[in-house]
Amino acid sequence: MKMPSLRRDLLHIAAFTAAVALVGVFARSGVVLNFTMMALYACLMAQAWNLLGGYGGQFSFGHALFFGTGAYVQAIAQLGAGLNPWLALPLAVLAAAAAGLGVGALSFRWGLKGSYFALVTLAFAEVARILALSVDFTGGGVGLMVPLRTGAAHLQFAGRGGYVLLMLGLVVLALLATCWLRHSRFGARLQAVRDNEDAARAVGVDPLRVKLGAIGLSAGFMGAAGAFYVQVFQYIDPAIAYGPHTSVEALVAAIVGGLGTLWGPVLGALALHLLADLTRNLFGQLPGINMVIYGAVLILIVMFAPRGVMGLGQSARALWERRRG
Repeated sequence: MKMPSLRRDLLHIAAFTAAVALVGVFARSGVVLNFTMMALYACLMAQAWNLLGGYGGQFSFGHALFFGTGAYVQAIAQLGAGLNPWLALPLAVLAAAAAGLGVGALSFRWGLKGSYFALVTLAFAEVARILALSVDFTGGGVGLMVPLRTGAAHLQFAGRGGYVLLMLGLVVLALLATCWLRHSRFGARLQAVRDNEDAARAVGVDPLRVKLGAIGLSAGFMGAAGAFYVQVFQYIDPAIAYGPHTSVEALVAAIVGGLGTLWGPVLGALALHLLADLTRNLFGQLPGINMVIYGAVLILIVMFAPRGVMGLGQSARALWERRRG
């Protein structure tokens, strides 16, 4: 008997959580733990982008704006207000979500979509980068350095295993949010707006409201990724926070894996991260080599597999089932 899709999705998420948690708890290799941590970090950003770009059809080139907002709020809350990092984390997520709602309200209310929306988000991120360079509380071009206080109470861990478990928790939350979108009425409305906004409006859907909900959710998870970055590397500056590489990494992983799917961004992020690591080992620390790889893979995927890796998997499964009769 075929399981209901919601139950199947939840079981898959539980199996993924258990498998990765075992790595975080029992793995002793620094290489394995570091790879797992950074791959999960890429998964979170890709899944965040997928919530808006995949399910909402709103392609953003400026998700770095939300990443940087979360990162700076995480750092400033600790340095300026003396907050515990655990308390700073939800503030970072809320601030990023608020930034998303602000960008969405300004863009969607004026009917911007497609390439216009993508360019506007890119412009917002660039404006944020310039502002961060100009004001004192962000540290200007020097950036901010968060003191190292190792211990779970300070959201900093002596080994990578703790960060793997922390990032796993955030990725699982993003997967559950995506699962909710797949099976909820709000998600159905969002996908209806993505497929045909005028038709959705004709049957009573408010496109502005559902798109604002999607960008707020997406931005919140990007803010969590930014906060995580600060806790791991204890440093943030305007180029890291608002640079285009973050937006590119998030959108390429989602597109390569498969837009509008639960596991596509996860597969895309893992594949790209593995490919980037292999290339760095082969060619050394060439500046920008990962961006070159991302660009090349994106071109190949758009040309030969527009539905991403998940699309290839679904086609192969359909072919296998037809042959089995």
